[in-house]
Amino acid sequence: MQSLTNRNKPVDRAPMNFWERLYLPEIFKGMIITLRHLFKRKATIQYPEQKREFSRVWRGLHVLNRDEEGRERCTACGLCALACPAEAITMEAAERELGEENLYREEKYAAKYEINMLRCIFCGLCEEACPKDAVYLSETVAPADYARKKFIYTKEDLLIPNPVTEPEAYAKAKGLEPNENRLTGKR
Repeated sequence: MQSLTNRNKPVDRAPMNFWERLYLPEIFKGMIITLRHLFKRKATIQYPEQKREFSRVWRGLHVLNRDEEGRERCTACGLCALACPAEAITMEAAERELGEENLYREEKYAAKYEINMLRCIFCGLCEEACPKDAVYLSETVAPADYARKKFIYTKEDLLIPNPVTEPEAYAKAKGLEPNENRLTGKR
């Protein structure tokens, strides 16, 4: 049968000669490889002083977006939960009450929205499935922790700051400078 990678090598079962039984040539080959790697550039990044550069298409933590008036965009349609191959997203829908028009865009909203980051594979399918642009993956690195419960992010953890009441925090969360226009991204 043909292998997929073509990396397999036939094994020679011939008896070893004297030099092969000493293993000295193989030890010298290993030492040469070690010496070659000794003078190569280090792959380690000194984290607090140096920041790692990520690709433009890198996906980080999830964020629940708001519109320009500060209302939540999520309508609890459930498409992000259906698109998630790891089944990391759970949500419950609720209907908007009278007087809550300034909180939610549509009549239906997500009363409960949770993402289990231990299950998430950061594929971005939730972001692509959302018809309201409510979910997007930011450039924030997932923090490390020892408790498993801290990796289940609730709606309050995921919501972006309100642009009306907290414009500086909103601009920082969107990746804009504080004096940039929120709508165009220009100064």
